[in-house]
Amino acid sequence: MANNKRWLNLLKLTAKILFSSLFLYLVLRKIQISDLMDRFNHSNPYWIMLAGLFFTISKWVSAIRLNHFFRNTGLNLSDKENTRLYWLGMFYNMFLPGGIGGDGYKIFVLNRRFEIAIKKLFWAVFLDRVSGVVALGILSGVLALVIFKQPFIIGSVLVFLVVAAVVYYFIYRRYFAEFLPSFKITNWEGMLVQMLQLVCAACIMKAIGIDDHYTEYLLVFLVSSVVAIFPFTIGGLGARELTFYYGALYFGLSRPVAITISFWFYLITLIVSLVGLIFVFSSPFKNARQTIIQQEIS
Repeated sequence: MANNKRWLNLLKLTAKILFSSLFLYLVLRKIQISDLMDRFNHSNPYWIMLAGLFFTISKWVSAIRLNHFFRNTGLNLSDKENTRLYWLGMFYNMFLPGGIGGDGYKIFVLNRRFEIAIKKLFWAVFLDRVSGVVALGILSGVLALVIFKQPFIIGSVLVFLVVAAVVYYFIYRRYFAEFLPSFKITNWEGMLVQMLQLVCAACIMKAIGIDDHYTEYLLVFLVSSVVAIFPFTIGGLGARELTFYYGALYFGLSRPVAITISFWFYLITLIVSLVGLIFVFSSPFKNARQTIIQQEIS
C-alpha cells in the first residue's frame, strides 16, 4: 500500500512537471527570450518589494477567511495557529506538489488533532476556494465592462453576473447551510484578497514600466489566476504564462511584458510560500506534522 501511494505521488509530480514544462516551452518558443530577460533585469526593485508586501497581506486575509469557515465546523483555532498552518499549507502546495498538498495537509492534521469530521473540513476548504473564484469572476466581469464597449457583451456580462450570483447563493443556502453564518464575511474577504492581488499585479506592472492598457493586463491576470487554481501544474507555473500569452495576443499587448508579469508573480508567490518552511520545524501540530512529512517522503 505504501509503495502504491509513493508511486502515485511520483506519477502526480511527474505529470505536473511535464505539464508545466510543456506550457512554458509553448510560450517561450514564441517570444524573444532577450526581451523577456531585459524587462526582468530592469524591473524596479522597490515596486517589486511593494508587490510582495501586498501579496503577503492578501494571503494573511485569505488565512483569516479560511478560519471563518473552520469555525463553522466547530473548530476554534487561534489566529496565530491558523496563520502558521495556512503558511505551511502554502509551502506544501509550492514545494511538495506531488503529494497530499497544502489543502490535504490541513484537513489531515485538523482531523487527527481535533477529531473534526473530514467531510466538514473538506467542505470548509472547498468553500474557501470557491469564495476566491467567485471574487475573481466578479472582478473579471467589472473589468470586462470597462474594456468592452459593445452592448451585447455588456449585457451578456451583466446577465451572467446576476444569474451566477443567484445560483451561487441558492446552492450555498441549499447544500451548505452550516456555513451560512460566515457567508457575507467570507465573500467580502474573498473580494479583498483578489483586490490586494490586483494591486500586487499593478505594482509589478509599474516595476517593469508599463504605461498603458492597465485594465487589459489586469483582466488577463485575473483569468490566469482562475486557470492556475487547477492542480495540473506546479503552483500554476506554465498555465499562468500560457494564459498571459494568449491574453496578450487577444488584446494586442506586448507578449514579453505579459510573460514578465506572470513570472514575477510566480516568483513572489514562491518566496512568500517559502516562509512556510519555518513552520515545518515549529508547527503547533508537531505530531501530525511529523506523520504527514513521513508520508510525503515515503
